[in-house]
Amino acid sequence: MSGKPSLSTDSYKGVRDFYPNEWARLSAAFGQVREILSSWGYEEYQASPLERSELYESKGNEEIIRDQTYSFEDRGGRRVTLRPEMTPTLARMVAGKRRELSFPLRWFSIGNRFRYERPQKGRLREFFQTDVDLIGLPEGEADLEVIQLAHSVFRSFGATDRDFIIRVNSRALLSAACRATGYTDVDGVREYWQLLDRKAKMSPEEFALARGARKDPLSAVEEATDPEVKAEKEKLLTVIATLKSRGISNIVFEPEIVRGFDYYTGIVFEVQDTSPENPRALLGGGRYDGLVSLFGGDPLPAIGFAFGDVGLMDFLKTHDLLPEATNVPHLYIGTPSPEDIPVAQAYAATLREATTFRTFVNLTEKSLGDQIKDAVKRGIPYFAAYGSEEEQRKSVRLKELATGKEEEVAQDIIVQHILTKEHSS
Repeated sequence: MSGKPSLSTDSYKGVRDFYPNEWARLSAAFGQVREILSSWGYEEYQASPLERSELYESKGNEEIIRDQTYSFEDRGGRRVTLRPEMTPTLARMVAGKRRELSFPLRWFSIGNRFRYERPQKGRLREFFQTDVDLIGLPEGEADLEVIQLAHSVFRSFGATDRDFIIRVNSRALLSAACRATGYTDVDGVREYWQLLDRKAKMSPEEFALARGARKDPLSAVEEATDPEVKAEKEKLLTVIATLKSRGISNIVFEPEIVRGFDYYTGIVFEVQDTSPENPRALLGGGRYDGLVSLFGGDPLPAIGFAFGDVGLMDFLKTHDLLPEATNVPHLYIGTPSPEDIPVAQAYAATLREATTFRTFVNLTEKSLGDQIKDAVKRGIPYFAAYGSEEEQRKSVRLKELATGKEEEVAQDIIVQHILTKEHSS
């Protein structure tokens, strides 16, 4: 026996392993998200998680680039980053085939993202994120559609407007307020936005001290006496009023919402859980009209949002909305002897023609009694032995393992029989 220490069975810090029952639940949630996004005419795309590092350095959140990326140099001397977010990749893809695409684009992607940060509740180093984008339309109906779609995602799981709130602001409004209060330099405006993004985690005294002697742009937003500030505020309030008239009762103006990424240019928004058990932002997004032009050509108007799987699943669990899901087989086909395995496999093949029916065939030399115990341990609800005898009589003895009840069922109706019992239970 080797004297080497055993390898740890723990996963890398800040990432997760998904065993089948856990992955089934998450996959069911992804399936629901795909269904609602597709019903709005959005198409799914995908890309590699590896990107050139300069893609994020050109336009992004400085903190994420400096402190939270997994970046390295490959064997060819190229600087590579595991994607912390999807929007720059999307912009690169759109710019690469701009002349071949039919605009406006309605695209979405579900995949893993990587950020090197301290693992804590709701924050991991690897997570799955859904990104949704509408590219090629200016502000107006496009903004309204995207916010309505974000609202529909949560409603599709059965959530009510009391379960979450949509908080809306405008980068254009904040920019006007900064100019009205003396923030004329780009770096100063960016510093203020970064400070505002952290305000919720600070006391009023800490925020005032960090801001310094300058007037707070938030006061300019509240007063709205500056003509430019007034116009931008009225435009945003009109968006909110329009969305309320379209049935979204849980949308509010929140002047402190800024979002962290530098590429936002217009409306920005977040979805917040209203439950005191889960007081956190679930989704964020906004308009980013300049990002695609980094790759050359004229700017393309764009708006989108993203949400992570951790926040979504915590929300669904908090409000008792988790979808029912399982990958467990419906039927365990036992084999009286190893010689019966070929006929059992042939019978299982006929059952699998019903694509929603999952069938497990025993391939071991265990006794039928041990096979039944194996089915119970795996959580498979039904058991039927199948060999040459069953093949000849064209029926099987079906055992419901939870109750022990047995009944003779014709081979050609067993799928319908089990699925009917499953749906009626």
